Amino acid sequence: MGRIPILRDFIGIIKDKASQSKAALLSDPKTLSLHLALLRATTHDPFTPPDRRHLATLLASGHTSRATVSTAIELLMDRLQTTRDASVAIKCLITVHHIIKRGSFILQDQLSVYPSNGGRNYLKLSNFRDKTTLLTWELSYWVRWYALYLENLLRTSRVLGFFLSSASSSVDNNEEEEEKVSSLTNSQLLKDINSLGNLIEQISRMPNSWHTNGNILVDEVLGMVGEDYLASTNEVSIRVSEFKERLSCLSVFESVELGFALKRLEDCKERLSALGQMRNVLVETVWGSISEMKDQVGNDELYGEEGRLMTMESSKNKVSESSRYG
Repeated sequence: MGRIPILRDFIGIIKDKASQSKAALLSDPKTLSLHLALLRATTHDPFTPPDRRHLATLLASGHTSRATVSTAIELLMDRLQTTRDASVAIKCLITVHHIIKRGSFILQDQLSVYPSNGGRNYLKLSNFRDKTTLLTWELSYWVRWYALYLENLLRTSRVLGFFLSSASSSVDNNEEEEEKVSSLTNSQLLKDINSLGNLIEQISRMPNSWHTNGNILVDEVLGMVGEDYLASTNEVSIRVSEFKERLSCLSVFESVELGFALKRLEDCKERLSALGQMRNVLVETVWGSISEMKDQVGNDELYGEEGRLMTMESSKNKVSESSRYG
C-alpha cells in the first residue's frame, strides 16, 4: 500500500532540486558530475536508500586523480556536516560506509586522513538532532550512533592494518590471515582484540526504536553493519586461536588483560542476542571459543571488580609492551 505524501516530502523535493540547480551553476565543471551524483545519492526522502548508480559514480572517482578524490571527500563531508536533515545525514554516512567497504585505496586513504588535523569524533554528529517529525527524531539516534560506529571502524582498521570487511582486503583468505597473525607479538594481539572489542561493543549499542522498524534506511545500515560484524568476529576468532597456542607463554599481566578483554566481548554478546539482529551459527561458534578461552585464562574472580582493579594497579606499576603501539 503506497505511502501518502505529506508537506515535508514536497519541501524535501524542492530542497533537492534547489541544491542541484545551485551546484550546476557554481560547481567546478571538472567535478560537477561528482557533486550532482552526491546530491542525488543523499536526498531528503527518508524512505529511499542512496541510488546505486550515483554511489557507483562516486566510487568510480577513486580511480581518477588524487585531487579529484580529495574534492569528492570534501564535498561528502561538507554535505554531512552542514545538513540538519536526518535522512540526508544517514545517507551521507551510508556513502562513507560504502567507501570503506568498496572504495579504491585512494578514496579510503583520503577518507581516513580527513580532516588533515585528525581528531576524535571528526564526523561531528554527536549533537545531531532533527526534531521535524517523530521519525526524523528517532532517525537522529541512528545518525549519532552510526557516526560513532564508523569512527570506531576507521580506528580499528588502522590498528589491524587493513579496512575491515573491505573488498580490497585479504581477510577472506583465512590461511593468509592466520599466518600474518602468528607473526604478531602478544602486545599486538592484545591491541587487536581490544580494538575489535571496541567495535563490537559499539555495534551492541545500536538504537532499538519502534518507529524506525522496517525503515529502508535503517535496514540498509543494519545490512552493512551486519557484514562488518561477521568480519570482526572472524578476526577475533583467528586471534583467540592464536592465543590458545601461546597460553603457557603469557605473562600474568597479559593473562589478566586478555581475560578482561574476553569478558567485555561476552558482555557484548548478551546485548547483541537481546537485539536479535546479529545471530548466526558461525558467530555462535566463535562466541563459544571466546567463552572457552576465557575459562582457560583464569577463574571468574579475575573478571569482576577485583580483576578490573588488578588491571588498573598493574598499569600503574608496569608499562605494558602494547602501550608502545599507542
